[in-house]
Amino acid sequence: MNRHRRVLVTGGAGFIGSHLSDAILKHGFEVTILDNLHTGIRGQVPAGADFIEGDVRDSDAVARAFETEPEIVCHLAGQASIRLAWADPSADLAVNVEGTLRILAACREHRVPRLLYASSMTVYGNPDEIPTSEDAPARPVAHYGITKFAAERYVHLAADDPEHPLAVTSFRMFNVFGPRQRLDNPYQGVLAIFLGNVLRGEAVTIHSDGEQSRDFVFVGDVCRAWIEAIDNQSTFGRVFNLGSGRPTTVNTLCDTVLGLCGLDRSNHPVHHEPAQPGDIRRAAADVSAIQETLGWQPKISLEEGLEPTVAWARHAAERR
Repeated sequence: MNRHRRVLVTGGAGFIGSHLSDAILKHGFEVTILDNLHTGIRGQVPAGADFIEGDVRDSDAVARAFETEPEIVCHLAGQASIRLAWADPSADLAVNVEGTLRILAACREHRVPRLLYASSMTVYGNPDEIPTSEDAPARPVAHYGITKFAAERYVHLAADDPEHPLAVTSFRMFNVFGPRQRLDNPYQGVLAIFLGNVLRGEAVTIHSDGEQSRDFVFVGDVCRAWIEAIDNQSTFGRVFNLGSGRPTTVNTLCDTVLGLCGLDRSNHPVHHEPAQPGDIRRAAADVSAIQETLGWQPKISLEEGLEPTVAWARHAAERR
């Protein structure tokens, strides 16, 4: 049914983007991937996808991607590290906001009718209510959250352009986890950081007391939501949370990862350090809006998703 309909996935060689590209291909679409391979991996580009190595900040690279004539754009490319954003706010702004503006301009120029955008739970900052709904105020406490919210607003303002109607949907994704999350990136993804530490025999570092909570959602569940939203008109113009709705403390996550690797704190070092700038204390998604709109709900729990994730991580570590 989707034969010859082409989807452009920016950031499609990365963790979430490569899984989404796989899923899109399986649903019969054609796929173009634009990725600068800064954190993405060329080997994760699925067979059957057209690959363009380039940056969303580069107008020539964006032009090459749109020459493939996509009907749908899934915009996931971005700088996704809170720590790196603090170190270089201008680079964070350039990738997450200016890069998004280039994609929007290309959508307008090529009259692309549909765009789905990867937003972030960091737009909420430290919310008053847990679980947090999409109606909660956006009060980001880190540069990264500011740029993700700014780009989200640009995306939805673009939808109101009378000369080029653009159907948009944004997903505020919480802590996505699963296979292919980089184990060697010390700045992004607490689960992958812990796994990498343990498999390399390094001490695990927990910032703050470890009682801060996160909402972990499996990458397969996230991709299912994106796919189901593509042609569902009830999602047009909407912003949705994507999470499990279940908070998990960082201490619990650490102990679970150690246990799956046959370890515990008595035989593997775990250190505590001060909280980092921009750290969020509590996070859990209210996903009732997407449940009501798409009938979507997460199917894979943290415990169920950790088993294949740890198995993949062990295999990846052995190949190095």
